[in-house]
Amino acid sequence: VQLQASGGGLVQPGGSLRLSCALSGFIRDYYAIGWFRQAPGKEREGVSCIGTSNGMTDYADSVKGRFTISRDKAANTVYLQMNNLNPEDTAVYYCATVPLLGCGLGPEVYESWGRGTLVTVSR
Repeated sequence: VQLQASGGGLVQPGGSLRLSCALSGFIRDYYAIGWFRQAPGKEREGVSCIGTSNGMTDYADSVKGRFTISRDKAANTVYLQMNNLNPEDTAVYYCATVPLLGCGLGPEVYESWGRGTLVTVSR
């Protein structure tokens, strides 16, 4: 399976962006998709995830109420809607997948990773 993340860019504080993660290749019937981010000098952290087996979603505390993960099954694409962005959200965002019932926010669980997309929140 291959993943392609897109949608990053420069946005002012309080603004919104929608990231997309398109899957291609061999796609299992059930899998988890996670969104992760890595800021300069920091470790990669889980932001949100969705499990296709049961629709389970999870969010890091830092983004709850601001970010929403969703999936277009027909398009094999997962989205991350990010609202009310702040400078602390600045990072390279990655999507990843693993065959899994449900989902998790630990990056060590995920097997296949896409290239990141840069999100910069600044005036």
